[in-house]
This record gives sequence, C-alpha cells and structure tokens, in this order.
Amino acid sequence: MIWTFFTALKPANEVFGQDIEFIGSEILWSNFVDAWVEVSFGRLLANSLTVALISTALSLVVATLTAFAFSRLRFRGRDAVFLLFIITLTLPIEIAVIPLYLGFDAVGLVDTWTALILPGLFGAYGTFLLRQFMLQIPVELEEAAKIDGASTGRILVSVVIPLVRPALSVLAIFSFLGSWNNFLWPLIILNSREKWTLPIGLAGFSGQTGTQWELLMAGCVLTILPVVVVVAIAQKQLVAAIGAGAFGGR
Repeated sequence: MIWTFFTALKPANEVFGQDIEFIGSEILWSNFVDAWVEVSFGRLLANSLTVALISTALSLVVATLTAFAFSRLRFRGRDAVFLLFIITLTLPIEIAVIPLYLGFDAVGLVDTWTALILPGLFGAYGTFLLRQFMLQIPVELEEAAKIDGASTGRILVSVVIPLVRPALSVLAIFSFLGSWNNFLWPLIILNSREKWTLPIGLAGFSGQTGTQWELLMAGCVLTILPVVVVVAIAQKQLVAAIGAGAFGGR
C-alpha cells in the first residue's frame, strides 16, 4: 500500500527505474486529479457504493433467513440440503458465468444492476457463518419465547438476530468487500460505461498503447480509501465477533 501511494505521486517516466526509490524527483498530486477525471471516477465510485450497499443489505437478509432455517427449523432432508448448499463453496465463479449470463439474457436483464446484484445474494458462506453462530444460541431462549406466545418470525427478530449481531457485522463487511472488489461478473454483464463499477474503471488505465501506471496507482489508492474507512469503523464488531465465536460452532 505504501509503494502504491508513492508510485501514484511519481512522474510517468520514473515509475520504473533501476534504483528503488519511494519518492520521485517531484511529487505530483495532480495524478490523483487526472485519474479522477480520466475515468469519471466520481460516477464509478457512486456506482460501486450503490451496488455494494444494496448487495450487502440484501445478502444479510437472505443469509439470516436461510441460516435460521438450517439451524433452528426441523424439516425433512434439512442436513442433506445444507450439505449440497455448502458444496457450492468449492465451485469457482467461472463455472457459473456462462449459465448465469444466458439466464439473464433470456429474461432481458443483461446490462442491468439487477443482474449484477442477484447472483451474489445466495452465497453459501454467509449462511454457513450465521448458522454456526446460531447453533450456539441456547434452545431454552426459544422455548421461553414460545411459552410467552412468540411466533417463529417473532423469535427470529426478537431473540436470534440480536444475539447474532456480531456475526452479522462480520458478514456485512465481507459482503461489502466482495461486491466492492468484484471484477469478472460486472465486466461480463455490464455493457454501458455509465453503469461500470470501480474495478472495471481501473482497467481503463491499461490499453493497447500501454498502462498509465501512475494514474492506475492513484486510482487504486482512491479505491482503497472507502474500504479502509469501513474496516476501521467496524473493527470493534470484528473483534467482538471473533471473541463471541462467530468463526466457530458445531
């Protein structure tokens, strides 16, 4: 990160040299301005924030509901279905790219944010993380709530969700980062430049005539800053989740 930052401040002809030097002959803060203007960085930033926030919110809802079903509800074939669900973690995204594209193309959703967001909502990792956490919640709490007349939905909202809040914080961070850094799927599903996200925009600094490394590094620094802010704000939640056993369970 330090090397990236100082490279972003160098003149173009000093990015590569025989000697390792953090600081060039002059410090060009204008590289950040040029990077911002050349790829319409403001629009890319707004697009990425919108997609990441929507994806994160919807992912938390889907993962919470599926994790609750797999951990607290009783139905035939539950464990077998969960095993099949977890097996999808071993499959790389490249396997699903073609069928996903064909499916969205068939319903006319190519080049839309709907097609960009939907595939990431049903990942098995979030469900697995929350399920492991929910399994540690004492059954007596649910039984007490049932005695008081609480329905299944009420138990989920009033009993389970408050207790898994640290795990939800961790999942929110991971979901945000996953959407923020996603490159392959947006590159395939989005055609309009107005809808591009930051990873695709950064690729615009590389062309047939070469790569504008100083501007690319400036763009990377600008892209990293929101992530650093998110992680810094959520640091306490991360520590609390680890201490509470969000990465453990039965």
